[in-house]
Amino acid sequence: MASLSLLVVFPFLMAYAASRDLLTMLIPNTVSIALAVAFAAFAIASGFGLSEIANHLGAGAVTLLVTFSLFAFGLIGGGDAKLAAATALWIGFDHLPEYLLLASVSGGALTLGLLAMRALPLPGPVARLPFALHLHDAKTGVPYGIALALAALLVLPETVIWTRSLGI
Repeated sequence: MASLSLLVVFPFLMAYAASRDLLTMLIPNTVSIALAVAFAAFAIASGFGLSEIANHLGAGAVTLLVTFSLFAFGLIGGGDAKLAAATALWIGFDHLPEYLLLASVSGGALTLGLLAMRALPLPGPVARLPFALHLHDAKTGVPYGIALALAALLVLPETVIWTRSLGI
């Protein structure tokens, strides 16, 4: 049962967050809440000890503190801040620096790609898609949820909870 959360629920929610951010520039609160609830269920089903739970809760809390500070300064969106914190619950402190670094690098690449795309006119068929028009608009932000999801999906298989849960 615990591996179902790890192998299905977590990747699905990350992919959903990324696609919603791409299409609407919003990450619903329900995604972050579902990630937190799924982590709690996973931790209980996996028999996490208090120190392991504290490690993961601490990673989520520290990430929430930092990302909400960035949100307060208008540097990232609120959905991005909540998604990063909910993801940090799963990652824990052990691989949190790698997650944040990978999210930053992929977010920077995404930003540069969007800036390059915005400098060019949209091709005819794409120009009819509302989300493409919105994304192409220079006033629109960056769907950073894509970078957060990518980083999470790349880092999670390196974590202790992944190897322990799958018996690797």
